[in-house]
Amino acid sequence: MINFRHAALLAGATLIATPALAQDTAAPAPAPQEAAPATPAAPAPVTDDEVKKFAKAALAADKISKDTAIAAADKQKKMAEAVTTSGLEPTRFNQIAQASQADSALQQKVQAAIVAEQQASPAPSPTQ
Repeated sequence: MINFRHAALLAGATLIATPALAQDTAAPAPAPQEAAPATPAAPAPVTDDEVKKFAKAALAADKISKDTAIAAADKQKKMAEAVTTSGLEPTRFNQIAQASQADSALQQKVQAAIVAEQQASPAPSPTQ
């Protein structure tokens, strides 16, 4: 059985590893001479449904990331596909990841959703 600490570590590792998912489609960063907007647009609030989709996507992305049978060059594409399959766009997935790093209440919701998702679909034992 997965304990909360393991889920928290998994969520943290996934959140750190996944913000690059949308980099393929994102616009290039502005040149240093360009002025940034004074107040960046706040992302939309994260719904409970999005938290569930995020947890499912994060677990799928983590599984792909750790799969040694998948070529390193293919992992980003496969992780983005897994995120999309979960019902989120990669850019929204990244927004939720960033928001959960800044919002401890959201982070706790994400961790709880990851634990629930793991319990709903247990991973095969490492001995198989």
